[in-house]
Amino acid sequence: MWRPPERIKWKPEPGEWPTREEAAASQLFSPVDIGTISLEQRTWIPAMVPWRATGDGKVTPEVLDWYGRFARGRPGAIVVEATGIRDIPSGPLMRIGTDEFIPGLKDLVDTVRTESGGHTKLFIQCIDFLNIRRRPDPQRYLREYIRITDRHRTAIGDGTWDDDQIREYLAGLELSELDTILNERELEGLHMGYRERVTDMHLPHIVDLPNVLPGLFADAAGRAKEAGFDGVELHYAHAYTISSLLSRLNTREDGYGGSLGNRLRLPLEVFAKVRETVGTDYPVGCRYLSEDIVDGGNMLEDTTQIGVAFAKAGMDFLSLSRGGRFEDAQQPSVGAAAYPYTGPSGYECMPQYVSDDQGPFGRNIEPVAAIRSAVRDAGYETPVVMTGGIHGFQQAEGVLTDGNGDIVGFARQALADPDWFLKVRLGKGGENIVCEYTNYCEALDQKHVPVTCKLWDRANMDELDILKTTDGKRRLSAPVWEPGLDIDKALDGD
Repeated sequence: MWRPPERIKWKPEPGEWPTREEAAASQLFSPVDIGTISLEQRTWIPAMVPWRATGDGKVTPEVLDWYGRFARGRPGAIVVEATGIRDIPSGPLMRIGTDEFIPGLKDLVDTVRTESGGHTKLFIQCIDFLNIRRRPDPQRYLREYIRITDRHRTAIGDGTWDDDQIREYLAGLELSELDTILNERELEGLHMGYRERVTDMHLPHIVDLPNVLPGLFADAAGRAKEAGFDGVELHYAHAYTISSLLSRLNTREDGYGGSLGNRLRLPLEVFAKVRETVGTDYPVGCRYLSEDIVDGGNMLEDTTQIGVAFAKAGMDFLSLSRGGRFEDAQQPSVGAAAYPYTGPSGYECMPQYVSDDQGPFGRNIEPVAAIRSAVRDAGYETPVVMTGGIHGFQQAEGVLTDGNGDIVGFARQALADPDWFLKVRLGKGGENIVCEYTNYCEALDQKHVPVTCKLWDRANMDELDILKTTDGKRRLSAPVWEPGLDIDKALDGD
């Protein structure tokens, strides 16, 4: 992953922890309405991909263990990982593209209800993504994959060679010599791996996205409602289809690109179809970017208007992330796919403890505050979820009291200690395991292996009935925390 050149090493400073009485009186642990439902507290675990589903996207015991462990900490809400809306192979990522996935998702809902004692609401994040391929071996790419055209014949100055002769010629060149023969996309395919874009209008299925996506998202949301989820989060962030349509980099000329109004058109059509399917009494919101953080991408002047448009359309919440784009991703190794969190925009999404003068904590607060302010100025009370490097109670409470957000998201901190919320409410915040922001978890995600935290994944390995990685070297969920008191009785006064 890219890191700022300053290389300043930061340590987390969660600050003082509240007493149980102080926590009970705080905004963080006060209720908030999201559409027709109410969260018991303003704490939120954003979607994280743990790589625990089956190869065909179904719920496993490991998935149930992952979410059940978070639920035991009783956050206000948990958002289930990015879940694919198409019925296409995507590895051990959860899917919701057909009715066959509903039974497993119902088990997931039941697990969270049981483990949280009914105190935590559960949303599911629905995502669409375009095709991306691994970086190929250069020789194989040039000899097998590249499609030879008259442009290549002209570039090499010989119109008599057949395709195989041209491929052999290209394979014999130095990589630097290919720069004058291959076009930009062919060079990208060689050096990074092939990646589809929403602007690839020579591809019929890309042209057809406006006709296909609303129905796919709506059907997925209908399945989520049938499975018992409390609401749906539409994934409009990072490097994926809807985020790419929203970005200034979307130059489609079919009415779905160019101006901001055109770029908003399909995301709003998707939401409208989802709303039509699930009804007005079912919470639907989205996750989108406060800024793209890539050249030519969306800036705050775009994203404030996007937030207002989503609020006007009737979304029940707006959850803000930041960066995480393909455009500045680092070159993957041969055989690996580009990972959209390895460049400067990826750093802004998941900043590490090695940072710049600003540090890794709360980098998203100012832009999210600006978006929330724009939404409020437009007359909408849509709840805004602020995420990004939050690990202390005072920091989280300040987001709310300063009017920078309505709900606070804890991703890596919740992974480091799923009981953070419960410990703070019980006046036991000093027992928290505080995230060190080493991005150990992110490195596992990049390898597409089960995500864990280095602060606990090798602790108490002899504990009975724990799930472990296939090599037996890491446990898959945090050790059980014993508060030493009756939790429900202790919280009765809250």
